[in-house]
Amino acid sequence: MDFNYYLFAMPFLAAIDSGIMVISSDNVILLPPSKDQVNLCYNVSSCHSFFLETIQMWHEFYQHVKSSSSSSNDLLKYLWTAHVSSLKAAHKIFHNRLKYYFKQEVDCKRNWVLFVDYLAPTRFPTTLIRMNEFQKNLPPQILVSGDKVHFIGDFSNFQNIVLLAVNFLYKVHNHTRTLFLTIWKTLMKVTVVRKLFLAILEFILHFLN
Repeated sequence: MDFNYYLFAMPFLAAIDSGIMVISSDNVILLPPSKDQVNLCYNVSSCHSFFLETIQMWHEFYQHVKSSSSSSNDLLKYLWTAHVSSLKAAHKIFHNRLKYYFKQEVDCKRNWVLFVDYLAPTRFPTTLIRMNEFQKNLPPQILVSGDKVHFIGDFSNFQNIVLLAVNFLYKVHNHTRTLFLTIWKTLMKVTVVRKLFLAILEFILHFLN
């Protein structure tokens, strides 16, 4: 819930702040949860105070949304940049909670955050249909002691493959000391290469679903 809060609250409040929703920021305050209230922001001003950089990234995205000269490719670029910033902000705030989870779940969260770093440069189109197909292949539950990557009985074959793939990506990333990510970002700046990767990814999602 904590991660998800940041992934919806900050984009929403930033949209209000940018003027795209034609609502005064003074009129919007999100209701706080029963606990952990100090870890969350509930209005534009509090998010500005604690997460200024992330809010600015979302604000920049919405400015491009309002611009008639912005292409869909430009919008995806700024969208993913802001999304990654929200994810990292949430991860930083709630990192201390990882000690309450089993190692399998901690590793999965770590690998997933890293995977998003690699997915963002591809400018993966976040349409409702694509994201629905994409999320079907994510782990449907928290991993616990005894779960072994690629051999979890109540996961689908593809869900197990996804866990194995992001775990492998982490090992490559860690072994190359981020060099692989740097190379990947450079490759994804080439339009033909980026489109080819997205076509392959979409084929895999359709084929295995």
